[in-house]
Amino acid sequence: MNGRFTWRTILSTIVILILASCGYTADEENLVQPSSDIIMYLSSNKEYEGSAKIISELAREYQAETPGVVFKFENVAESNLNQRVQLLAASNDLPVLFSYQSGKPLLDLIHSDAVLDLEKTFTELGIIDKLNPAAIELLKSYANGKGLYALPLEFNIEGFWYNREIFKQYDIQVPQTWDELLLASERLYASGVQPFAVAGKDKWPITRLINAYAIRMYGADVMERVDKGEMSLTSEGFVEAVETVQMMGLKGYLGPRVNTIDMETSVNAFLQGKTAMFYMGSWQLRAFNDEAQNQIGENAIGFFSIPLVEGGSGTLDEYPVNAGLTTSFSKAAYTPEVGEWMKFVFERYGDRAMSDLGMITGFQVESTPSDLPPLTKLVKEKINNAKKGALWFEARFSTNAQLLAWDNAQLLVTNEDYTPIQYLTELQEELKRGQ
Repeated sequence: MNGRFTWRTILSTIVILILASCGYTADEENLVQPSSDIIMYLSSNKEYEGSAKIISELAREYQAETPGVVFKFENVAESNLNQRVQLLAASNDLPVLFSYQSGKPLLDLIHSDAVLDLEKTFTELGIIDKLNPAAIELLKSYANGKGLYALPLEFNIEGFWYNREIFKQYDIQVPQTWDELLLASERLYASGVQPFAVAGKDKWPITRLINAYAIRMYGADVMERVDKGEMSLTSEGFVEAVETVQMMGLKGYLGPRVNTIDMETSVNAFLQGKTAMFYMGSWQLRAFNDEAQNQIGENAIGFFSIPLVEGGSGTLDEYPVNAGLTTSFSKAAYTPEVGEWMKFVFERYGDRAMSDLGMITGFQVESTPSDLPPLTKLVKEKINNAKKGALWFEARFSTNAQLLAWDNAQLLVTNEDYTPIQYLTELQEELKRGQ
């Protein structure tokens, strides 16, 4: 959908003619016609899950109605997503739309003028009213007020999901403090029950636990203060947070071989009743609301806010808030045809995500289903009552700092010789280099 396409078309046509002359035939369903406009979506989400499922379904509906437009989806491992997007951006070959981290990594693309201003584009397309104003402001804050360059395909809070039946069986009350949480974990572990499901292979679920402790120690704005240089990661409260998470890993609370467990495995472990708790964002409602996937049943799942820390300034009505893994658009690949595709897909996205998956998104919902799943109702209530939103740990980190935080977090929870102060000192030094 840019200048390169003409040459690709010519080369493809020549190859097809040569093959045809040699007796080869092509599968008509898989053959992209020379005149086709290709909408490529690169994402670490699987095409049949969550927001990617909704976008893909709407895209194929549009494709059926609009000859000459072909939608293609490419999945890339989450651990490889940042590097892949950076390489594509460096060669000016970004796909039409792509998943990406909406903090500092996206800022780099904004500064290089590689991504589309979506507030301007949605306004021109007449669909800006489809976006929730609060979600717009959230994403603008992630981009240091530069503008809206990512779509809020989800609108989430984070906290601890727990198995009510397991808690009842072992006479465990919902923890109000981290001390109570750790005592409950010890009781469960001693009884042969894995306390937490954690996708250590994906790395960021480990740093989310560090962040959870830190925001209860210092309050919801702690990572913004770190970003501004008002606080160091080597401060006592951060050391305590990392010590706590390391201890949880070394004692086995996060499960055996935690760094080999991916997200799908950790979700299934919780939904099959193999673990008692699961720290995660409300984006996993898509799995919880899936009867085929949720084997313990929706009534067995409860939710509690991040527990308090003794002497800390955080409160239970403060939640990490985010828009999930956001999606951005290539500025170079944008054409009027892409605009028409965007209008079709995203003026329908909010309602379809809510009706089909019970997903809470940053898009307006014109018609709320009467049979909204109970867990979705619960999350909506929590979001409505939240007093403050907190950033996740790496939201303002450079790409290098983010990767360092992730990679070393894996080392932290499995190696007692790697100390919390080493982890935090190395990370603080990387933050200084990136300033």
